[in-house]
Formats: sequence, C-alpha cells, structure tokens
Amino acid sequence: MTEETSVWTEEDEKKLTNRIWRAIPVVIAGYFLLLFLTVGALYAYWNRYMTVPEQPINFSHKIHVFDNGLPCSTCHKLFEKSSTAGIPAIETCMSCHKSVAAGKPEIKKVRAFWDRKEPIPWERVHNLPDHVLFSHKPHIKAGLDCAACHGEIKAMPVVKQVRSLEMGFCVQCHRKKNAPLECATCHK
Repeated sequence: MTEETSVWTEEDEKKLTNRIWRAIPVVIAGYFLLLFLTVGALYAYWNRYMTVPEQPINFSHKIHVFDNGLPCSTCHKLFEKSSTAGIPAIETCMSCHKSVAAGKPEIKKVRAFWDRKEPIPWERVHNLPDHVLFSHKPHIKAGLDCAACHGEIKAMPVVKQVRSLEMGFCVQCHRKKNAPLECATCHK
C-alpha cells in the first residue's frame, strides 16, 4: 500500500511476492542447517555413548565380578592410587587362567598373548581430555562407588561408557557432594 492512496496496488503485490520468493531459499537453508546440526549431534552422541570399542578378547566383568565374586582390586591394582584403574598385566590374567577355564576360546586367546610375551591390546573405554587432572584416590576416599561414574560394570558382559564424564557431569556431582569446585582441582 502506498501512503498517498492507502490502496493495495499491483506494485505492492509484486513487492510482497518478491519478498516471499527471496525468503523461501533462506527458510529452506535454515531448515537444512538445523537438520544437519541435529544429525551431527545424534552422530556424535551415538559414537561417544552407544558404540562399544571392539576388544581383542571378549572379557566379561559380569563373569569375573558378578558371577564369581572377584573384587575389582584383584585385577585393577592401581584404582585407589592412580588416575586410571589400570589395565591388568597379562600375568594377572594368567595367574588364574593357567588352570581356570583354560580350554575356552577366549582364554586360549589370552594364552596366545602370554606365549608371545605380548600385552593384550585393550581399547580404552573411559577417556578424559588431556587437560583434565583426575585421580581415583580422592573419589574412593570419599566413598564414591565406581558405578556412580562408570555404571554397573560388574554386571556388564561388555564394558561401555554409560555416563558422559564431561565437565557438567562432574560439577553436578561435586556440588551434590560438597566437593571442591575450583578450576585447579580438575584442570592443568
């Protein structure tokens, strides 16, 4: 509409039509950008939390801990002192498996690594960025159960990451437990 006549003209109609046609590619591009970001976020989530790294041996914490009652410290000797629980040395595995279940296929794989004097090339499941200072020691000392961060590993046939272990997850727990929140507590 022009100010002089206050009547909707054909020229006004053309301007409106042009604006609509110019807006359509922007709306479509916005839609595809949103779709791309959503698919990317789902892909990142799936790769981080839903995929399980393939291990050289199908080791089951369920059999060792839940079914047979072995304490975590039998194999993970460093969990109270170190930033990582520590992957057991093959000698730890063979201290039992020289005789226990020695004929089973997965134990034969362990035996083959032992015979070749090679460590088992386990794939890490729980990773933290390099800039994070972490030790299990204060967490164990505070009485925090491993499952709080790692899930019920003792019942898992295959270990997978079930918590994000991202900063927000840790800060939320620190607040709940009245643990230190200073940056230097966790960051280099």
